[in-house]
Amino acid sequence: QAELGLNEHHQNEAINYMRFARFKRGLCLKTVDSCFQDLKDSRLVEETFTIDEVIDMLDGLRTVVHSEVESELINTTYTNVLLLRQLFSQAEKWYLKLQTDVSELENRELLEQVAEFEKSEFTSSNKKPSADLIKPKLAPLHEGGSELLNKTVACLQEENEKLKTRLKTIETQATAALDEKSKLEKSLKDLQMIQGDQKTNENQDIAELENKVAALKCQFEKTLNDSTANQKFLEENLATTKHDLLKVQNQLSTAEKELEKKFQQTAAYRNMKEILAKKNEQIKDLRKKLSKYEPED
Repeated sequence: QAELGLNEHHQNEAINYMRFARFKRGLCLKTVDSCFQDLKDSRLVEETFTIDEVIDMLDGLRTVVHSEVESELINTTYTNVLLLRQLFSQAEKWYLKLQTDVSELENRELLEQVAEFEKSEFTSSNKKPSADLIKPKLAPLHEGGSELLNKTVACLQEENEKLKTRLKTIETQATAALDEKSKLEKSLKDLQMIQGDQKTNENQDIAELENKVAALKCQFEKTLNDSTANQKFLEENLATTKHDLLKVQNQLSTAEKELEKKFQQTAAYRNMKEILAKKNEQIKDLRKKLSKYEPED
């Protein structure tokens, strides 16, 4: 017996769908047959027909068959979509994402495999379909006894226990961290208070120093200004004094020249000059006489 590569449950579901499809295909074929039979019963009542009459009958038959086949194909498409919707809905409830490969729908080898499966399943045996094959609906998801559901619940419970243990550990760590944070905040506040006091004292000292520096600066500027004024005044006085001194020296030199000139013009000066000349001559004579009595070396 040909297989589809599925487990027993899914293969039975496929057989159930194929039975439904065979039933719908049979109805469609019966409908097409009835179209031809209706044509025979309603139009083929005479022994001879013209070409136009034959064409008209065939066109009418084609229209009816086309409509019936199109309607059945559309209905088959919608039926397949509803089937996929049921499967996708079940998968989404299990948080699964199914994927389809449309190109595989035209795989000739797989199509022949399905045809062989249908042939072996529906023509080689006359066994009656089991209850599982004729179930009209998918099994509800909320029914118990599912092995996958039990495994999932067990995994979730185990994960929940792990999370609880981890949560307790985190809570313990968080409590310790909060205590440490409180201690650090208290230490920080104390340090800020100490720094605030120190900063206040430093600000006061800085303010006093700034005031002293400002006072010294003012005093220095005043002294500098006074010194500059005094220096300027002294320089002016010195220049004036130098000018007066030069003037006095000039006047004194002039007065001395005039005095010497006037003194030279007096009789006493002439007499004194003559006496000095005579004394000089006497001194010369005495030196000559003394030189005669000096011993030779």
